[in-house]
Amino acid sequence: MAKDYDCFYCSVFMVENDALRDIPFAVQQKQIIVTCNYEARRRGLRKLQLITEARQICPDVVIVLGENLEPFRNASKALYQFLEAFTWSGKVERLGFDEVFMDVTDIIDYNQTLLNPYDLSHSFFQLRRDDPTSGFAFDATGIAGHGYPHKSSSDLPSVAGQELHDPLSIRLLLGSHFARHLRLSLEEEKGYTSTVGISTNKLLSKLVGNMNKPKGQTTLLPPYTVEVSNSTGFNNSTGASDSEIRSDTPESNVTTFIDGHDIGKIPGIGFKISQRIRNHVLSRPADFDRGLVYGETKESVSVRDVRLFPGISANTLEMLLGGSGAEHGIGGKVWGLINGIDNTPVKDARKLPNQISIEDSYIRLDSMPQVMKELRKLGTSLVDRMHTDLLEDDDDDKSGSVKKRWMAHPKTIRLSTRPRPPMNSDGTRTRTFNRISKSCPLPNFALNLKDRNDSVVERLVQQTLLPMFRRLHPQQAGWNLSLMNICVTNMAETASEDGGGGGRDIGRMFKRQETVLKEWKIEDKDVPPDPWPVLNVPDLGTQRVEGIPVTEPSAGCEVMSGQSNGSEDFLAPSQGSTGSVRWESDENEGDRTERCKQCGMVMPPFAMAAHERFHVLED
Repeated sequence: MAKDYDCFYCSVFMVENDALRDIPFAVQQKQIIVTCNYEARRRGLRKLQLITEARQICPDVVIVLGENLEPFRNASKALYQFLEAFTWSGKVERLGFDEVFMDVTDIIDYNQTLLNPYDLSHSFFQLRRDDPTSGFAFDATGIAGHGYPHKSSSDLPSVAGQELHDPLSIRLLLGSHFARHLRLSLEEEKGYTSTVGISTNKLLSKLVGNMNKPKGQTTLLPPYTVEVSNSTGFNNSTGASDSEIRSDTPESNVTTFIDGHDIGKIPGIGFKISQRIRNHVLSRPADFDRGLVYGETKESVSVRDVRLFPGISANTLEMLLGGSGAEHGIGGKVWGLINGIDNTPVKDARKLPNQISIEDSYIRLDSMPQVMKELRKLGTSLVDRMHTDLLEDDDDDKSGSVKKRWMAHPKTIRLSTRPRPPMNSDGTRTRTFNRISKSCPLPNFALNLKDRNDSVVERLVQQTLLPMFRRLHPQQAGWNLSLMNICVTNMAETASEDGGGGGRDIGRMFKRQETVLKEWKIEDKDVPPDPWPVLNVPDLGTQRVEGIPVTEPSAGCEVMSGQSNGSEDFLAPSQGSTGSVRWESDENEGDRTERCKQCGMVMPPFAMAAHERFHVLED
């Protein structure tokens, strides 16, 4: 499924201010409208219009400055996490701020087994394997939302009867009802409307999702010519291969659907590639808008025009598009795209970005003071983004202050510029999107959290970005830039306590061991033990207890009296004693004593023989 938040930039403002929903509203960056809501579009506004032109077309449009992207990033993350919670496999891929691909193959497979063919109108979609009550009721006799080819509500496809034997139809039907549930939940809980496309790969689901905006969803209906039994849901990581979809046959809805698109509107086919294809089909350079704000091409070449062009094939496209710097196998990839084939998987949900990129475009940037100003501006945004996206709270810190730790370290920083070509002799300027770049290792001071951000930015500009810029543009003047980009990439995840990322964080593990082991720890507290019972010793000067003399304590001696006094000189009786004192021995003989007949000394039996020999020698 390709899920697109309707007019996302506008929606962020409209969620905060509900009064903006019903009036023409646009978001401005520099002197251009980057987006506008659907009410403004009905009045004739469109993206990438100059502000002056927009006000002429729609004088009552409300324009809000959208230079600060932080609110959009935060909203995008929150919505992404909301959708991720509905998946089982975790295959959720974010594309920019406002689009998400979801692979729900496993959820659809599971619910397909739960369908009761004898009572489809009272079906139940289960959202969790371990909880049969978590889910929603739905009518499985038809798809939810719109379908392509366009059908009226009475003609929506039914899966009753023999059509239950068509796995692809059932899977797409289940996907449509799941998509509707997500859309309604998102709007109810977050306040954002969305548009959804449902098909068997990312390409088709994205394109079909554009058909019924705003607040709609569209399912690309079979036949796909050949049954795709291994793909389900909205965007399938398994995708359909060339052998599974032969979209060059007339009966394929895939072919009929994708043929109507301009070649430049196919995801994965950018402006440069589409222009080369247009030039090849038209046998001449295609004309395009040469205004200050570059618009669309003035000559449309459809996918059908390309696909049916004489001699066109994957090999032809490889010769046309390949060459130095081109992606390996670009011809085969483009040929697959114009036939509706996209095998790229939906990526797993990521906590961390692959890269952080900051860029800005300029009408004219041709002096070093301007470059230094823009480098500081871009560098500040880059450091702020790194701190926002790559730092987390260090919960193990005991100093009392909130500290941060890096979840990942970018290893590489890259500076890119786009020089504007010189003017042609006829006063026009050749349009180009070519960038030049330089990369180097990210210096360690950029990750220093003790220094102030402005200090880090200034060092980054002076010691890293400016030298790279001078390598890109060694001449002091004569250049004019239309774009600059700063990017940190090559992320290395740091060690974590659970062993993920870059390994196990031993330091954090030792910091937390006291808390983790607290439940099994025996504490050695300095408190007195439980009192021993009072010995019932008669108050006599000297007497014998089972043959052992007990002497009344003299000065300096301590005797237990109801509670322990902590003296280590007193030998406490054993727990089994009942007032008598008994010597313990490793042998049973310790239980008996004998008295010397000559001197009256009491001793164990084993010592008596030696004691008697002593008396003999004494005599």
